[in-house]
Formats: sequence, C-alpha cells, structure tokens
Amino acid sequence: MARLLLTDEEWELIADVFPEPAPTGRPRRNARTVLDGILWVLRTGSPWRDLPEEFGPWQTAWRIFDQWNAKGVLAEILHRLQAAFVAAGAIDNQLWCIDGTTVRAARCAAGGGKKTTPRSLATTH
Repeated sequence: MARLLLTDEEWELIADVFPEPAPTGRPRRNARTVLDGILWVLRTGSPWRDLPEEFGPWQTAWRIFDQWNAKGVLAEILHRLQAAFVAAGAIDNQLWCIDGTTVRAARCAAGGGKKTTPRSLATTH
C-alpha cells in the first residue's frame, strides 16, 4: 500500500494548506491520513465503504473530502503537486491524458428511445 501514499516530500509541499485545528472541541483526524484515504479511493475507483481501516472511518473521509472540495483545498493541493512535478520535469505541462477508455452507453442514455415491441391495438384493448 506504500506506493499509493503521499511521500514526505509531497506532504511538505501541501502541509500548510490544511487549516489549524481548533483549540477546543473534539481533536481532528490526522489530515495526512485522511488525504491518503481520499487519494486511495480516487486512485482505485473503489466505493467509499471499501476504504481500508488504516485510513479511519469511510464516513469521516467522505465528509472531509466533501468539505475540502467545496472550500477549494483539493484544487490547491492538485495545483501545488502538479507545479512541483512540472518543475522537476517528471510530467509535461502541455500534454495530459486522463483516461483513454471509452464505455458504450445504451441508446436510451443519450435521450433516444428504447426498443419496444410493436403492439396491436386489437390485442391490447
């Protein structure tokens, strides 16, 4: 599982993006563990309920993912990590390929009608 986790260098680039924990109230989960869990779900395509226990409860990971996404925290993380990889020459800033897979959808998914069996008015009345 270690290859799916953030490295220490990557974590140092984004560690200051996360808000400081409140001095009172329930202690927060470790942001690095939660982020690793979120990235695990996004990389594997697994349902949130299949999140391994080492990342904490899936409900917590989903709730924090939703909050960070709404506040722009995940976009900032992506921007910082992409910039670091471009600067290191590990990726090309001009060429991106997210997924080349195509999935054929049913005709009705595009707004077309379904195939139906022609019915005779004489037999349906």
